[in-house]
Amino acid sequence: MEKMNFSIEINATPEKVWESLWSDEGYRRWTAPFAPGSHAKSDWKEGSKVLFLSGEGSGMVSRVERNIPYEYMSFKHLGQVAEGGEEDTDSERVKEWAGAMENYRLEQVGDTTKLHVDVDVTEQDKPHMEKAFPSALSALKEMVETDR
Repeated sequence: MEKMNFSIEINATPEKVWESLWSDEGYRRWTAPFAPGSHAKSDWKEGSKVLFLSGEGSGMVSRVERNIPYEYMSFKHLGQVAEGGEEDTDSERVKEWAGAMENYRLEQVGDTTKLHVDVDVTEQDKPHMEKAFPSALSALKEMVETDR
């Protein structure tokens, strides 16, 4: 696996960026570039399960590893979710990337917030992430800066 890094500066407070990242409405809006209808099911508490899902209901099953409000959120990806909702944490495809981490760090820089994201990806998923993450972060920036 390879670690990819992304960052963007957003003209808003860390609290505003955080709320946009993890609220249901905000999450659905900024993650649309990953898959149409993207959404998450979680209470976002440390140790809790997270289902990162597409509009069809397929996606990933993960766990919140760390949650420091307005500063840091970390996920450990455990497996995938089939369209019928069945969770798979044991197949060979899943074992290739199970344990992958995805981390979000917010840093206040003057009147702005710099969002740093690092994510572990397989060679197969790298092209999608290279395209989707910059688009998603741009969507987040636009949403946060225009929804005042």
